[in-house]
Amino acid sequence: MRTKLGAVLVVPSVAFLLMAGVQTGQLIGQADLLDEFADQVRVGREISTLVHELQRERDQTAGELAALGLAPGRVEPGRPLPALEPIYPVSDRAITRFREAASPLALGEASWRISYDRVDEALKRLPDVRSAVPAAGLTPDPVLAEYDRVIEVLLVLLAEPSPGVDRPELTDAVERYVEFARVKEISSRIRGELYGAARSGRYDSVDLVKLADLRGQQLSGIAGFRLSATDRQIERYANATAEPGFVTAVKLEESTIASGPRGAVLLKPAEWWAASQHRQDLLRQVEAGAIDDAIDEADTRSAAQLRRTLLTAGGVLAVLLVALLTSVAIGRSIARSLRILRGQALRVAQVELPETLERLRTADPATARIDVPPADVRSMDEIGEVAEAFVAVHRSAVTVALEQATMRRHVNAMFVNLARRSQVLVERQLELLDELEQDERDPDQLANLFKLDHLAARMRRNDDSLLVLAGTEATRRWNRPVLLSTVLLAAVAEIEQYQRVRHTAPGELYIVGHAVADLVHLLAELLENASSFSRPDTAVQIGAAAQPDGSVLVEIVDEGLGMSPRSLREANEVLAVPPAADVAASERMGLFVVSHLAARQGVRVGLAATGRGGLVASVRLPTRLLAPAPTVELDRGPGRRMLATVAGPRTGRAAGAGSGTSEVPAGPGLPTVRPVREIPTRAEDVLGAAGPDRASDSTWWSRHGRSPAASTSAGAPVVPAPGNAPPAIPVTGGVNSRGLPIRVPMAQLPTNSGPVQPRVPRQREEPDPDQVGGMLSRYYRGVRQAEAEDTMVIPMAPAGVRTEEEK
Repeated sequence: MRTKLGAVLVVPSVAFLLMAGVQTGQLIGQADLLDEFADQVRVGREISTLVHELQRERDQTAGELAALGLAPGRVEPGRPLPALEPIYPVSDRAITRFREAASPLALGEASWRISYDRVDEALKRLPDVRSAVPAAGLTPDPVLAEYDRVIEVLLVLLAEPSPGVDRPELTDAVERYVEFARVKEISSRIRGELYGAARSGRYDSVDLVKLADLRGQQLSGIAGFRLSATDRQIERYANATAEPGFVTAVKLEESTIASGPRGAVLLKPAEWWAASQHRQDLLRQVEAGAIDDAIDEADTRSAAQLRRTLLTAGGVLAVLLVALLTSVAIGRSIARSLRILRGQALRVAQVELPETLERLRTADPATARIDVPPADVRSMDEIGEVAEAFVAVHRSAVTVALEQATMRRHVNAMFVNLARRSQVLVERQLELLDELEQDERDPDQLANLFKLDHLAARMRRNDDSLLVLAGTEATRRWNRPVLLSTVLLAAVAEIEQYQRVRHTAPGELYIVGHAVADLVHLLAELLENASSFSRPDTAVQIGAAAQPDGSVLVEIVDEGLGMSPRSLREANEVLAVPPAADVAASERMGLFVVSHLAARQGVRVGLAATGRGGLVASVRLPTRLLAPAPTVELDRGPGRRMLATVAGPRTGRAAGAGSGTSEVPAGPGLPTVRPVREIPTRAEDVLGAAGPDRASDSTWWSRHGRSPAASTSAGAPVVPAPGNAPPAIPVTGGVNSRGLPIRVPMAQLPTNSGPVQPRVPRQREEPDPDQVGGMLSRYYRGVRQAEAEDTMVIPMAPAGVRTEEEK
């Protein structure tokens, strides 16, 4: 933005500067022209002085040559005439001063340079002209013509200064002194003609004609000068002509020119030379005054032009500086407003709005008070209007977020309500299944009831997932440390294809009680995904290992379909930052549930490819989730990896990886064949049966948390499960109110290390239709009764504590 504003300000400034520069350049050019004109006019002083000296030298040379023509041979060839020898140094000094003054201007205008070059060449020939004077007594015209040529080029150079057509007053000032200089030149030539005639003692017809012509030119030049001269110059000329010496020279001049039949009178050379020289000096003063007037006028105009140029340039610079400062101030104000607006936008987008959304996500929207601060830019221009519009957008976004938070809270409340209702129904269903399992004697029907039992337990996990997505903690709690291996077994018991899971875990690691339920849920979701997206003939490995930093790494490895790099990256992003519940949560609910559970307990979960087509899910448990081993030992059955099947309440609940039957006495002397349960017990049974015995693996205890007591039940033979050694003493959990022994289901979850064997369907006998019909009638009657009743949250007693009914 600064660059754009700078461009907007610089472009017109540069354009203005260019135009002002052109105008200032013109003014400077005019000032330079006037300054050069003043210098050229100033050189006119030296030119007029040199012309005056050369005129004197020429006129005196004319007289000396005329006198030399009467007596030739009196002067040695190559030596100057004695009368002219004192004059040459005066002229040479005038030439030197002229060159010093005019040579710096030789590089100026072309016309001035050309005229100067002509003068320079003529002056360089002057010594030759002087050396030819002694030999030119009878032919003086070539020598005098050379003098006339030198004086003529000097007068041309004197007229060269030109201020331009737009300054006629300066041009008139130059023309006035140039015109007077030509009048002076005519007067000098008349002087020379008359002095030569006086020295020769005669006039010829050519001399008289020439004098008459020069006299006419003189009168015409004086008349023209009077017309163009200033009053001061006319007054100066009038004063000069009023001098007695000037009047005497004029009278002598007029007396020599023939008037009518009377012939021209010869003048006395000395008298005429003195009178004419005095007149030339007076004319030189008038000429110098005219040149000084032109110099003063040129200096005045040049100084005025220079002042005007400086004032214009200074004004342009001042205006430009003020414009630049104003533009910079305006630009900085705009840039500052935009910078503040940008900062406000970024602060709202990156800080305030996310914090507001987070507050609305964690607080009650009905009681939350969200204040939108006013705009930071308070100007009345468009930027201020944009800032106010942005604040309005911010308020609208907060309002929409508040509405969404309210709607999300309502949806969460609906999820919680539905999940609670479903949990109540599932719990009643599980209790009904417990009763049916206790009363059922048909092995096939009992196996079906086991399957329904496990299916109901998985349905309850879905209800727990809805509670997690709704931001509510599960109702199940655990208040004592549990072995990590037991947590892994409990997670395995929550999935459908539990038979394919192979687990290994160190027996010395305990998990704090408050995190057990969430970890079981988290691991169950990962195991469910691993088993669902891998072939049925492959195994899913879950193992745990302590890390050097004190944490524990749990890895779940499958050999399934795997995920594309993009899908894997997106899944890890979801696992790293728990997203809000939306439509995507219903499509990939397990991933969202794992993310929220991990964030709740501070667990890091990540997915990676194994390189063999499957995935490995890494769950890193921080040290704060680990607990020391309990100090109180719980009573445990002495058997390891046993399968206990006893009669009594929940009789027939067996644990094992294989299938088969066992004979358990149903009454005195009446053996009844009961199936060995292929489906594991529920997770709470596993956790309830867990004891802090570090020397053995975890034991699965009753879901109701009764204190286990290892006892021997006489007359209750135990049938070993395939692959396991039969226990020496049957493991029971005490006796119930009827005096019957209570079974301990899945006293040890067998560790299967071999390959998964395909399940071979076993032959089953057709069930008794009446028996099945009665069982289903009772089941559906209980379901309808539960649906008809008012749903309420039934508090569950913690594991290990008996309810009032049980007491």
